[in-house]
Amino acid sequence: MLEKYLPVRVNDGPWITACTLYRLRQLPADTRFVLPICSLAENTETLTQQDGLLLPPLFHEAMDESLKDRVVQRIMDCFPVHGGGADNRCRVRIVEFPERPLPVVSSPNVLAFSVDTAVEEHGPHLPLGTDTIQSYLVLGKLAEQVPGMELFRPVDYGQLTWGLPFGFSIDLTAELLTEYVARFAEAVIAWKQPQALYVVDVHGSITHRQAIVDGLRRLRFTNWVFRWLHEPLAEVASGRGDQHAGGVETALIELAGSDLLDRAWFPGRVDELAEHQMSFEKAVELTSDLQAFKSEVNDHHYNGIIGDIRNYDTLDAAALCTQMLQQAEADIRLLREGGASTIHNAGKNLW
Repeated sequence: MLEKYLPVRVNDGPWITACTLYRLRQLPADTRFVLPICSLAENTETLTQQDGLLLPPLFHEAMDESLKDRVVQRIMDCFPVHGGGADNRCRVRIVEFPERPLPVVSSPNVLAFSVDTAVEEHGPHLPLGTDTIQSYLVLGKLAEQVPGMELFRPVDYGQLTWGLPFGFSIDLTAELLTEYVARFAEAVIAWKQPQALYVVDVHGSITHRQAIVDGLRRLRFTNWVFRWLHEPLAEVASGRGDQHAGGVETALIELAGSDLLDRAWFPGRVDELAEHQMSFEKAVELTSDLQAFKSEVNDHHYNGIIGDIRNYDTLDAAALCTQMLQQAEADIRLLREGGASTIHNAGKNLW
């Protein structure tokens, strides 16, 4: 299921999560996008037979009609251009697949998935799904070490702000994310019957992370842990002023797969990337006023990187990944020892 869903090569395949912001900007204005709504067990190949670039799916089991209407409306408000309204709806076609019974499956010891903003610009050289790719980089290595651990398909929508002024990003809002995560996790637990649930993300927004925790706290199931996987890297990233699509994330995405970087941009045009990156301080200053943020982006030709791409040259991606993996291993030990309730938090720091 995940092998044919997660991006393996930038700007390739049917899923928009593999595309970069700049590649999407180059598409013809009449390009059409598809938003699938399907069952949790729907075959990936069935979804990819649609005509158009695919947004990540929404799932019947995680929504009633009211939540579905609100989530779809929010997606249409954001994508492809934030505030596009009716024009967005003309470019995005909703395809609903029939809801079908979930097959009988064996119960995993630990079921793991991410809740990341997979439709979020990450500059000219990284795919929209950069956060999800990093989460499953760590989860994949963790699954190799944890007997009976199963990786499940991600929740690919979440709360974001910085991506919206650049376009081709989706903000689900914290309220919608909390409700969707609760229903998604409840449905997955009812189907898979895991002994423990491990939910992760790498997205930097504290609002996004708190919304996930708030959703998980609604569950009757109590043996779960949420972890912001970038938490062990917070000091490294903040000390270098490297929060989004800069050196840290570039190094980690390259570790996940060399083909996931757009080599037309990196490393050959690194000076150009650095020239048009935005500082973390400027992004924070503009966060509360999206119209001012958008104007600043247009006036200064910012490219979507918030941080410093040149940090790449001084980073050891394998060491960064090891730090995240060690934290995840400690979380699994707590799950097994019944200490999950001690770490039900969204991470104390923004970075």
